[in-house]
Amino acid sequence: QVHLVESGGGLVQAGGSLRLSCAASGRTFSSLSMGWFRQAPGKEREFVAYISWTGGTTYYADSVKGRCTISRDNAKNTLYLQMNSLKPEDTAVYYCAARNSGSITYYYLRATYNYWGQGTQVTVSS
Repeated sequence: QVHLVESGGGLVQAGGSLRLSCAASGRTFSSLSMGWFRQAPGKEREFVAYISWTGGTTYYADSVKGRCTISRDNAKNTLYLQMNSLKPEDTAVYYCAARNSGSITYYYLRATYNYWGQGTQVTVSS
């Protein structure tokens, strides 16, 4: 079992930055590949970013590419999402997720993740 707790969300003006964190416990963090997803009101939960268990492979949704950076610190059992140049359309609840599989196959699909955090709200004002 893996327990995930997100933090770092908040209210920010358009153009601003936030860094989200996700603290993991319950299992060797370095063996898990990780992702960030988000869900805006009335919309499906969507993929934002992925990072492999080593940190050597990352993928991003087109909507955030160039503005967000996913990273991890395996010594601290923590996942990060640095978000810059935020836009009102980035407003959503952001979730971190972990998958048992080391494969990168279907990294963008929610169903391939085994564990989820409770989410942290990000609100970007115009």
